[in-house]
Amino acid sequence: MALSLQEQLLKAGLADKQKAQKVNAEKRKQTKAQKKHKLDMVNEDKVAAEQARQAKIAKDKELNEQLKLEAEKKAIAAQIKQLIEVNRQPKNNGDVACNFTDGAKIKTLYVDKLTHKRITQGKLAIVKLGESYEIVPTPVADKIAQRNDELVLHRADKTAEPAQAEKSEEDDWYAEYEIPDDLMW
Repeated sequence: MALSLQEQLLKAGLADKQKAQKVNAEKRKQTKAQKKHKLDMVNEDKVAAEQARQAKIAKDKELNEQLKLEAEKKAIAAQIKQLIEVNRQPKNNGDVACNFTDGAKIKTLYVDKLTHKRITQGKLAIVKLGESYEIVPTPVADKIAQRNDELVLHRADKTAEPAQAEKSEEDDWYAEYEIPDDLMW
């Protein structure tokens, strides 16, 4: 049968009998006090270990959340790239210039007359793919805008709405003036 650690230390001469008796007496006193007073003695080592374990769990959760967000961003970027590559329209490098803004810069894309007409009617939209610009149908641009609105650079149907909003504000301003029914010209 194996010897206890205390017995092994005594046998090796690393500890003396008096210290061993003193440690045993303290242990007995603690257990006796716990039983007598029904007190739970707090083991600081267990508390520290539990706190360290909780901190590690929280850190792992945070790291997993960050990894999950990065994976979602990569998946969305891949979806956008696939949507653009599958649905892009030929540019044909025509002779009609189609101007649009990319941030604060005005860019020009040369297309043929039919493509330019479709862009101005709102049937086609201009989107950004990496450093290049592509032309896609408006429903595809809607799907891209749901994932990342910054990549849709020009849509004729969306640029017309602010002009209509200004007209409605103008009409509201004139609404408080009555128009007489018996006006003669």
